[in-house]
Amino acid sequence: MKKYFLFAMLVGIIFTLHAQTNSIRIIMIGAHPDDCDQDGGGTAILFSKMGYAVKFVAVTNGDAGHQAEGGGMLAKRRMAEAKEAGKRFGVEYDVLDNHDGELLPSLDIRLQVIRKIREWNADIVIAPRPNDYHPDHRYTGVLVQDAAYMVAVPNVAPETPALTKNPVFLYMQDFFQRPNPFRPDIAVDISSVYAQKIHALDAHVSQVYEWLPWIGGFLDQVPTEISLREPWLARTRAVRITPEVRNSLGKWYGQEHAAQVQHAEAFEICEYGHQPNETEIRKMFPMLKK
Repeated sequence: MKKYFLFAMLVGIIFTLHAQTNSIRIIMIGAHPDDCDQDGGGTAILFSKMGYAVKFVAVTNGDAGHQAEGGGMLAKRRMAEAKEAGKRFGVEYDVLDNHDGELLPSLDIRLQVIRKIREWNADIVIAPRPNDYHPDHRYTGVLVQDAAYMVAVPNVAPETPALTKNPVFLYMQDFFQRPNPFRPDIAVDISSVYAQKIHALDAHVSQVYEWLPWIGGFLDQVPTEISLREPWLARTRAVRITPEVRNSLGKWYGQEHAAQVQHAEAFEICEYGHQPNETEIRKMFPMLKK
């Protein structure tokens, strides 16, 4: 019995090490401590449930995103919200100490982004496109683009070892049309985890129930009863599935499945970084099944 127990332990250790060395490592980079959550949270949950390592990074600390609070106290509050959201998503969550609303694509912050990608040994890097209504979003996209080649250059930020391979860089979905519309190269069915995504977004109380409704002019619509908040959030934060995204779902899941999808997240392959073929995409995104 003792020999069997030791053998079972050894097999378990070997299996764990094998899974760790063969799993995909994903880092999502957003401007604020709730951006990755909304645009890639469902996909992150699916990756996490498969045992993959996922990290969210907010490039700013969110210290300007509120109508009645600000500065260090708001940054502290948003850090706590991000950490709680990370637990609910099943991901690690880092918040960089750069001021909200003042982000610029400087060399210093580019090096911060390069280090984060390297430290995570990322296979996939997901970030916003550099065309958006918010300058922090735009410049986060620029910063990640600027890091896309440099993550493999040893003499740049040499204190953090360079990656030996260039990751796949993906853009999160947006609805801006100029200078060019978003192209959904990959679409992920998140219907099965949408409720969990909403539960995780619910951790960002300062944003989803206070700041965003205030700046959007619908603060009076936020339920005062706590039990009604997540159902309300599920309705108001749902992302419309465009015909282009529906077609992409059909490519990856088959048309019959695609027609039934209620919630999806989509990603565009950036021209920079590794250019994956369909076989590689299916390996990186095992949830894409026909």
